[in-house]
Amino acid sequence: MPRAAPFRSLRVIAVVLAAMLLASSLGPGATANEPENGGTGRDGADVWSWPVAPPFAIVRDFVAPAHAYGPGHRGIDIVVRGEKSVRAPDDGVVAFAGRVVDRDIVTIDHGGGIVSTLEPVEATVAAGERVLRGEVVGLLAAGGHAAPGTLHLGARMDGEYLNPLVLLGAMPRAVLLPYAAG
Repeated sequence: MPRAAPFRSLRVIAVVLAAMLLASSLGPGATANEPENGGTGRDGADVWSWPVAPPFAIVRDFVAPAHAYGPGHRGIDIVVRGEKSVRAPDDGVVAFAGRVVDRDIVTIDHGGGIVSTLEPVEATVAAGERVLRGEVVGLLAAGGHAAPGTLHLGARMDGEYLNPLVLLGAMPRAVLLPYAAG
């Protein structure tokens, strides 16, 4: 393992913790369907914007794998109930737009090691194209593991998968439970 690998993990942990703190600043009333103030936390810090317009619902949560090749769900699945346009969650450059096996995918490099993946999406953009937050990058398609009418949103930082809700500013608050010695 390269010597820099532990620092990459620490960076991922730092970003996750910072995003969780940002998410906790959103306060009560902010939901996945209607972020409280359109993509920014109360302190004005940027977070991703939702890639689909309301109304929508998260139907499958992120499940971190125990190890790099372990089972898990490396993103969230969002059932789209309205408009089928899929938008860039943040500014970036389209790294890939095309078909992989049985699904159409759009991958956006947002800089700083952060990459989003949207699938299944019939792209209206091409690799190398610069996109802005909220810009339509395609239309919801069918295929892959997601149920019909469902968008899979994945997020990676320096190649490590992380819960997209962290970047969306929508992580639920952590609840600390009392310890009961048994």
